[in-house]
Amino acid sequence: MAVAGGSRRRKVPIRALVKTAAALGAAGLLWMAGAWFAIVASARGRTYSDAAAIPARRVGLVLGCSRYLPGGLRNSFFDNRIQAAARLYRAGKVQYFVVSGDNRVRGYDEPRDMKDSLVLAGVPAARIYCDYAGLRTLDSVVRVREIFGQTSVTVISQEFHNQRAIFIARRRGLDAIGFNAPEVDAYNSFRTKCREVVARANTLLDIFVFRRAPKFLGRKVKIPADA
Repeated sequence: MAVAGGSRRRKVPIRALVKTAAALGAAGLLWMAGAWFAIVASARGRTYSDAAAIPARRVGLVLGCSRYLPGGLRNSFFDNRIQAAARLYRAGKVQYFVVSGDNRVRGYDEPRDMKDSLVLAGVPAARIYCDYAGLRTLDSVVRVREIFGQTSVTVISQEFHNQRAIFIARRRGLDAIGFNAPEVDAYNSFRTKCREVVARANTLLDIFVFRRAPKFLGRKVKIPADA
Protein backbone atom coordinates (compact mmCIF):
# COMPACT_ATOMS: atom_id res chain seq x y z
CA MET A 1 0.00 0.00 0.00
CA ALA A 2 2.84 2.38 0.80
CA VAL A 3 4.22 1.89 -2.69
CA ALA A 4 0.83 2.65 -4.27
CA GLY A 5 0.49 5.78 -2.16
CA GLY A 6 3.94 6.91 -3.17
CA SER A 7 2.99 6.39 -6.81
CA ARG A 8 -0.09 8.58 -6.40
CA ARG A 9 2.00 11.30 -4.72
CA ARG A 10 4.44 11.30 -7.65
CA LYS A 11 1.59 11.77 -10.16
CA VAL A 12 0.24 14.94 -8.52
CA PRO A 13 3.20 17.19 -9.46
CA ILE A 14 3.15 15.84 -13.02
CA ARG A 15 -0.51 16.78 -13.40
CA ALA A 16 0.21 20.19 -11.95
CA LEU A 17 3.09 20.71 -14.38
CA VAL A 18 0.91 19.69 -17.30
CA LYS A 19 -1.82 22.11 -16.23
CA THR A 20 0.70 24.90 -15.72
CA ALA A 21 2.29 24.26 -19.12
CA ALA A 22 -1.15 24.25 -20.76
CA ALA A 23 -2.09 27.51 -19.06
CA LEU A 24 1.18 29.16 -20.09
CA GLY A 25 0.75 27.89 -23.64
CA ALA A 26 -2.77 29.29 -23.82
CA ALA A 27 -1.58 32.62 -22.40
CA GLY A 28 1.21 32.73 -24.97
CA LEU A 29 -1.20 32.07 -27.83
CA LEU A 30 -3.53 34.78 -26.57
CA TRP A 31 -0.60 37.20 -26.29
CA MET A 32 0.51 36.47 -29.85
CA ALA A 33 -3.02 36.83 -31.20
CA GLY A 34 -3.54 40.07 -29.30
CA ALA A 35 -0.22 41.44 -30.55
CA TRP A 36 -1.09 40.58 -34.14
CA PHE A 37 -4.44 42.33 -34.08
CA ALA A 38 -3.17 45.34 -32.09
CA ILE A 39 -0.47 45.97 -34.68
CA VAL A 40 -2.91 45.57 -37.59
CA ALA A 41 -5.31 48.02 -35.94
CA SER A 42 -2.57 50.55 -35.24
CA ALA A 43 -1.54 50.66 -38.91
CA ARG A 44 -5.03 50.65 -40.41
CA GLY A 45 -5.35 53.38 -43.03
CA ARG A 46 -1.62 54.18 -42.87
CA THR A 47 -0.22 51.81 -45.51
CA TYR A 48 -0.41 52.23 -49.28
CA SER A 49 0.30 50.06 -52.29
CA ASP A 50 -0.25 52.74 -54.97
CA ALA A 51 2.53 55.29 -55.44
CA ALA A 52 0.01 57.75 -56.87
CA ALA A 53 -2.16 57.59 -53.73
CA ILE A 54 0.45 57.82 -50.97
CA PRO A 55 1.10 61.28 -49.46
CA ALA A 56 4.54 62.73 -50.16
CA ARG A 57 7.10 62.62 -47.36
CA ARG A 58 10.58 64.04 -47.57
CA VAL A 59 12.32 60.91 -46.22
CA GLY A 60 11.71 57.24 -46.82
CA LEU A 61 13.00 54.58 -44.43
CA VAL A 62 13.88 51.33 -46.23
CA LEU A 63 14.01 48.43 -43.78
CA GLY A 64 16.83 46.00 -44.39
CA CYS A 65 17.16 42.32 -45.09
CA SER A 66 19.72 40.12 -46.82
CA ARG A 67 20.21 40.59 -50.57
CA TYR A 68 20.75 36.83 -50.98
CA LEU A 69 19.16 33.73 -49.51
CA PRO A 70 21.38 31.13 -47.77
CA GLY A 71 21.62 29.08 -50.97
CA GLY A 72 22.88 32.08 -52.93
CA LEU A 73 19.64 32.94 -54.73
CA ARG A 74 18.33 36.50 -54.80
CA ASN A 75 16.04 37.42 -51.93
CA SER A 76 12.70 38.61 -53.33
CA PHE A 77 11.95 40.53 -50.12
CA PHE A 78 15.07 42.62 -50.74
CA ASP A 79 14.49 43.14 -54.48
CA ASN A 80 10.85 44.08 -54.01
CA ARG A 81 11.70 46.68 -51.37
CA ILE A 82 14.31 48.27 -53.64
CA GLN A 83 11.87 48.40 -56.54
CA ALA A 84 9.19 49.94 -54.33
CA ALA A 85 11.58 52.59 -53.00
CA ALA A 86 12.76 53.51 -56.50
CA ARG A 87 9.14 53.76 -57.63
CA LEU A 88 8.40 56.25 -54.87
CA TYR A 89 11.41 58.34 -55.82
CA ARG A 90 10.45 58.44 -59.50
CA ALA A 91 6.91 59.44 -58.51
CA GLY A 92 8.27 62.37 -56.48
CA LYS A 93 6.82 61.00 -53.24
CA VAL A 94 10.18 60.72 -51.43
CA GLN A 95 13.24 62.96 -51.78
CA TYR A 96 15.75 61.14 -49.56
CA PHE A 97 16.19 57.64 -48.20
CA VAL A 98 17.59 56.21 -45.00
CA VAL A 99 18.52 52.57 -45.68
CA SER A 100 18.68 50.85 -42.33
CA GLY A 101 20.05 47.40 -41.56
CA ASP A 102 22.74 45.22 -40.07
CA ASN A 103 26.44 45.10 -40.93
CA ARG A 104 27.95 43.46 -37.84
CA VAL A 105 29.40 40.49 -39.72
CA ARG A 106 32.37 40.97 -42.06
CA GLY A 107 31.23 40.69 -45.66
CA TYR A 108 27.57 41.25 -44.77
CA ASP A 109 26.33 44.83 -45.17
CA GLU A 110 22.60 45.38 -45.62
CA PRO A 111 22.72 49.21 -45.83
CA ARG A 112 25.51 49.20 -48.43
CA ASP A 113 23.71 46.56 -50.49
CA MET A 114 20.51 48.60 -50.39
CA LYS A 115 22.28 51.81 -51.34
CA ASP A 116 24.11 50.17 -54.24
CA SER A 117 20.87 48.61 -55.49
CA LEU A 118 18.97 51.90 -55.25
CA VAL A 119 21.69 53.66 -57.23
CA LEU A 120 21.42 51.00 -59.93
CA ALA A 121 17.65 51.62 -59.90
CA GLY A 122 18.22 55.31 -60.66
CA VAL A 123 18.29 56.99 -57.24
CA PRO A 124 21.22 59.44 -56.88
CA ALA A 125 23.77 58.29 -54.27
CA ALA A 126 23.63 61.73 -52.61
CA ARG A 127 19.97 61.10 -51.78
CA ILE A 128 20.70 57.94 -49.79
CA TYR A 129 21.89 57.81 -46.16
CA CYS A 130 23.09 54.56 -44.61
CA ASP A 131 22.10 53.57 -41.09
CA TYR A 132 24.49 50.79 -40.11
CA ALA A 133 22.93 50.22 -36.68
CA GLY A 134 19.46 49.12 -37.74
CA LEU A 135 19.87 45.81 -35.97
CA ARG A 136 16.13 45.37 -35.44
CA THR A 137 13.01 47.10 -36.71
CA LEU A 138 12.73 48.98 -33.41
CA ASP A 139 16.30 50.26 -33.78
CA SER A 140 15.68 51.40 -37.37
CA VAL A 141 12.48 53.25 -36.48
CA VAL A 142 13.76 54.97 -33.37
CA ARG A 143 17.09 55.88 -34.96
CA VAL A 144 15.47 57.59 -37.95
CA ARG A 145 13.98 60.00 -35.41
CA GLU A 146 16.80 60.28 -32.88
CA ILE A 147 19.81 60.14 -35.22
CA PHE A 148 18.45 61.37 -38.55
CA GLY A 149 16.14 63.98 -37.02
CA GLN A 150 12.90 63.00 -38.74
CA THR A 151 9.46 63.52 -37.22
CA SER A 152 7.58 62.03 -40.19
CA VAL A 153 8.66 59.27 -42.55
CA THR A 154 7.48 56.77 -45.14
CA VAL A 155 8.50 53.22 -44.22
CA ILE A 156 9.20 50.92 -47.17
CA SER A 157 8.91 47.17 -46.75
CA GLN A 158 6.29 44.46 -47.16
CA GLU A 159 2.91 45.27 -45.61
CA PHE A 160 3.25 43.00 -42.58
CA HIS A 161 6.61 44.60 -41.77
CA ASN A 162 5.31 48.13 -42.37
CA GLN A 163 2.47 47.48 -39.93
CA ARG A 164 4.87 46.55 -37.16
CA ALA A 165 7.16 49.50 -37.91
CA ILE A 166 4.21 51.91 -37.81
CA PHE A 167 3.07 50.46 -34.49
CA ILE A 168 6.52 51.12 -33.03
CA ALA A 169 6.73 54.58 -34.60
CA ARG A 170 3.42 55.77 -33.21
CA ARG A 171 4.56 54.87 -29.70
CA ARG A 172 7.94 56.54 -30.09
CA GLY A 173 6.76 59.93 -31.35
CA LEU A 174 7.25 59.37 -35.08
CA ASP A 175 4.52 60.04 -37.66
CA ALA A 176 4.92 57.09 -40.03
CA ILE A 177 3.07 55.78 -43.05
CA GLY A 178 4.05 52.71 -45.06
CA PHE A 179 4.53 51.96 -48.74
CA ASN A 180 3.97 48.27 -49.34
CA ALA A 181 6.52 46.47 -51.46
CA PRO A 182 5.08 43.52 -53.43
CA GLU A 183 4.61 40.41 -51.34
CA VAL A 184 6.61 37.22 -51.86
CA ASP A 185 4.84 34.00 -52.82
CA ALA A 186 3.57 31.79 -50.00
CA TYR A 187 6.19 29.07 -50.47
CA ASN A 188 9.14 31.46 -50.18
CA SER A 189 7.64 33.60 -47.43
CA PHE A 190 6.31 30.89 -45.10
CA ARG A 191 9.22 30.98 -42.64
CA THR A 192 9.29 34.78 -42.63
CA LYS A 193 5.57 34.98 -41.89
CA CYS A 194 5.97 32.48 -39.04
CA ARG A 195 8.78 34.57 -37.55
CA GLU A 196 6.54 37.64 -37.85
CA VAL A 197 4.06 36.12 -35.38
CA VAL A 198 6.82 35.90 -32.77
CA ALA A 199 8.24 39.31 -33.72
CA ARG A 200 4.89 40.97 -33.08
CA ALA A 201 4.56 39.35 -29.67
CA ASN A 202 8.09 40.50 -28.81
CA THR A 203 7.31 44.01 -30.03
CA LEU A 204 4.60 44.41 -27.43
CA LEU A 205 7.04 43.25 -24.76
CA ASP A 206 9.67 45.69 -26.05
CA ILE A 207 7.26 48.64 -26.02
CA PHE A 208 5.12 48.07 -22.95
CA VAL A 209 7.16 45.84 -20.63
CA PHE A 210 10.89 46.29 -21.23
CA ARG A 211 10.72 49.74 -22.90
CA ARG A 212 13.72 48.86 -25.01
CA ALA A 213 15.89 51.45 -26.73
CA PRO A 214 18.15 50.94 -29.77
CA LYS A 215 21.38 49.14 -29.00
CA PHE A 216 23.34 52.03 -30.52
CA LEU A 217 22.59 55.73 -30.92
CA GLY A 218 25.58 58.00 -31.63
CA ARG A 219 26.32 61.07 -33.73
CA LYS A 220 23.37 62.83 -35.33
CA VAL A 221 23.14 62.99 -39.13
CA LYS A 222 21.51 65.98 -40.83
CA ILE A 223 19.40 65.36 -43.92
CA PRO A 224 18.96 68.53 -46.05
CA ALA A 225 15.66 70.34 -45.60
CA ASP A 226 15.11 70.96 -49.32
CA ALA A 227 15.36 68.92 -52.49
